[in-house]
Amino acid sequence: MINRSKSNVDYWLALRLVPRLAIHKKRALVETFGLTALFSFNSQPSVLTSANGLSAKQLSYFYRPNWQYITQIIHASSICNSDIVCFDDMRYPQLLKQIYDPPLVLFIQGNSSLLNAPQLAVVGSRSASAGGRDTAFSLCEQLAQQNIVITSGLALGIDAAAHRGALNEDTGTIAVVATGLDQVYPARHLSLAQQIIASGGAVISEFLPGTPARAGHFPKRNRLISGLSLGVLVVEAELKSGSLITARCALEQNREVFAIPSSIKNQQAKGCHWLIKQGAKLVEQCADIIEEFAFAEQPSLHLNSKEQLLMPVVQDTNRGVDEKNQKGLCNDALLASVGFEITPVDKVVLRSELPVEEVLTRLTMLELSGLVTAVPGGYIRTQ
Repeated sequence: MINRSKSNVDYWLALRLVPRLAIHKKRALVETFGLTALFSFNSQPSVLTSANGLSAKQLSYFYRPNWQYITQIIHASSICNSDIVCFDDMRYPQLLKQIYDPPLVLFIQGNSSLLNAPQLAVVGSRSASAGGRDTAFSLCEQLAQQNIVITSGLALGIDAAAHRGALNEDTGTIAVVATGLDQVYPARHLSLAQQIIASGGAVISEFLPGTPARAGHFPKRNRLISGLSLGVLVVEAELKSGSLITARCALEQNREVFAIPSSIKNQQAKGCHWLIKQGAKLVEQCADIIEEFAFAEQPSLHLNSKEQLLMPVVQDTNRGVDEKNQKGLCNDALLASVGFEITPVDKVVLRSELPVEEVLTRLTMLELSGLVTAVPGGYIRTQ
């Protein structure tokens, strides 16, 4: 490995690699000691004294950072033509900094100037109807004509239709993915990802090169899709779907939520209809979205008096968790941290002693399994 001087990126990656330490705690350490000082030999006694419960393993990442591995990450990022944008980089998206757990490092292929452009997230079912895909394509084409960047997840169905609609204009589109940027998931969207980059768009990820697609990565990806955007448009979604998770993330991040209605016989639209009942804005045309941002400095959700977007509790006979998996979830230490009364996320983090990002991911999985329910102020255990 060639010796080289350490850059700001090296230190942010070193901090990124410290295991099981919540992002907000990492940021607090940077604010207290300074980024490079955290990894300076002379500063270690001070850090050790003030680390507030850092484990021996975590402290070892400050004492002895694996600079060779960090150099390999930077090299792998270069090989797949991605830039590394750190939290203090001027290119880092300002809207993303406002969320509770923004990633310290982003990997970006393509046009990084889009990161701070006005964006609308468009999400929906992977198994969308032809009508749903057509609607997403048409609306995103029209929104792109209004210089709004369409941000989605490169998934099958609505995501792909949204990107393709935006590609008909020169505004650019952003794909937020749940893998390292040295691979494309799903593989069939390799050509679409290449089109996005070639047309002045961007593909971004918080995951290191070499990271494969895993179930737990997608909820984390969803919080970035909404966090980058002024609002989230849900085109088609079932009652239990990742799209509704993205909508809830949008609410928690103080973003606008929009939903498109459909036939009452369309099972793919049940989630959209439920969102509308909760106060999401019904969208029939591009103007319904544009007018929400024309007169307000900050987006806000038109919600009912509950003030929170609750995930619906439904009996899903087609996609239930099997008994073996459910037993495993019941024994999960994080589940034990959620009470039968309203339990704030901060309290779940404190009880479980897990990083915030891991808690959010695992709460999402528990929620999809029906073991917990999101309520105003936190979560309630259902069984």
